[in-house]
Amino acid sequence: MNFLIVISTFFIMEGMTWLIHKYVMHGFLWSLHRDHHDYSNEGHVEKNDYFFLIFALPTIALMYYGTVNNYNIYFYIAVGIALYGMAYFFVHDIFIHQRIKFLRDTKNPYLLSIRRAHKQHHKHTGKERGECFGFLWVPIKYFKMYFNRNKS
Repeated sequence: MNFLIVISTFFIMEGMTWLIHKYVMHGFLWSLHRDHHDYSNEGHVEKNDYFFLIFALPTIALMYYGTVNNYNIYFYIAVGIALYGMAYFFVHDIFIHQRIKFLRDTKNPYLLSIRRAHKQHHKHTGKERGECFGFLWVPIKYFKMYFNRNKS
């Protein structure tokens, strides 16, 4: 049962990420997210990096509360959130934005789809008119671009 809680939370986080990205990061906290769309700061610490703390602190609190209460459901929810956060760091910061040069020349259609959708998101430098607010799941048209290319 605990495994299902962790996995379910991980997948629910994708929907939460889309909502938070669209309505919080491109909404009332745009002042923190703006520099992520400004390429003059590429490769350096950004105000956007504060979102790590904003998301990590409640996760740590849930993990602590779940631990001191005999590893209740809150602990396993926190584990799912933490795993999603780690996936986000590796895919978004390392793979997509190349903060650490890794998988630059991948031919994997799924990874290329994620990278392309994220580039579409960043083509809009303002907070309005954005697209592709998700992270691990992107619109099907981006998957088709790369999966169909490999079948030819």
